[in-house]
Amino acid sequence: MRRIALILEYDGGPYCGWQRQKNGLSVQAVAENALKRLCGEEIALTGASRTDAGVHALYQVAHFDTESRIPAEKFSFALNTLLPSTIRVTGSLQVRSDFHARFDAKGKSYEYRILNRPHQSALKANTHAHLPTPLDFGAMAEAAALFLGRHDFSAFMAAGGSAKTFTREMTASTLQKNGDELLFTICGSGFLYNMVRIIAGTLIAIGQGKLAPGCIPRAYQSRSRLDLGPTAPAHGLCLTRVFYDSMA
Repeated sequence: MRRIALILEYDGGPYCGWQRQKNGLSVQAVAENALKRLCGEEIALTGASRTDAGVHALYQVAHFDTESRIPAEKFSFALNTLLPSTIRVTGSLQVRSDFHARFDAKGKSYEYRILNRPHQSALKANTHAHLPTPLDFGAMAEAAALFLGRHDFSAFMAAGGSAKTFTREMTASTLQKNGDELLFTICGSGFLYNMVRIIAGTLIAIGQGKLAPGCIPRAYQSRSRLDLGPTAPAHGLCLTRVFYDSMA
């Protein structure tokens, strides 16, 4: 029995999220079905991040155990012949027997993409949140910097989250502007349920003049979701990296 890790990239648009569900098609279920066809075994994949419906990934990590003799590095090539075009395995490797994609993760990074122009894009409609009216980039960038460091993010979790602790440390939080595109990047030790989308929605509300940057430190103190903006649309969010000390 070997433990194999996969690096996956996927378009979250057609799926109900990463995690297998009874009432929808998930990335996990599609990948597990492909592994079953390939290995002739029932395979259970464990992912690093339970991305929500519509959320994309450039670098999702998942592990599984198998008795198959397929060389570890060949799983990516073989699986890509069985997977739909919306899911790709960009790497595969053998890892230590106790490696855990979720619990061994030391941090993650996400990007939230905004298209700020009067008209929607034909090519970016599934990857960028579209805001047709001008946004105050300066106020948004000032607010983005307030997420750096260690904070109680209780107010930034949607109902239904299962976390028992709410303090997380953010090591990067930046907003960049390139023409009519805004790119918010955040990296941290961990994230609560819908946390990045709530952060993005709050930044958008600040850019629209509906909130001031001071709402963020106020929310740290109050722990109230009511101090923040709405949850931003899922399709603008992308998991870009999962960090480990070692996988081997």
